[in-house]
Amino acid sequence: QVQLVESGGGLVQAGGSLRLSCAASGRTFSTYAMGWFRQAPGKEREFVAQISGSGSSTNYGGSVTGRFTTSRDNAKNTVSLQMNSLKPEDTAVYYCAADNPDVPKSRSLTDTARYDYWGQGTQVTVNS
Repeated sequence: QVQLVESGGGLVQAGGSLRLSCAASGRTFSTYAMGWFRQAPGKEREFVAQISGSGSSTNYGGSVTGRFTTSRDNAKNTVSLQMNSLKPEDTAVYYCAADNPDVPKSRSLTDTARYDYWGQGTQVTVNS
């Protein structure tokens, strides 16, 4: 079982930056690939970024590539999402999620169904 707690959301002007953090419980954190998703009102949950368990591999959604960076610190059981050049369309609730490697799945890493554990989300609002 993994528990995830996001933090770092808030209100920012367009062009600004925010850094989200996700703290995870559990002794096997480094074996879990981690994903970031976001959900705006009235829209489906959208893939933002993914990082492998070791941190050596990352993937990003097309709308955030070049602006967002995800990283992790396995010694501290944390994963972060650095968001730069924020736009009003980035406004959403942001979630981190954990992909349990012991559960076989055929879903893409961009699919919410691939992830087994979710945080409660943190609100990010970008004003124009």
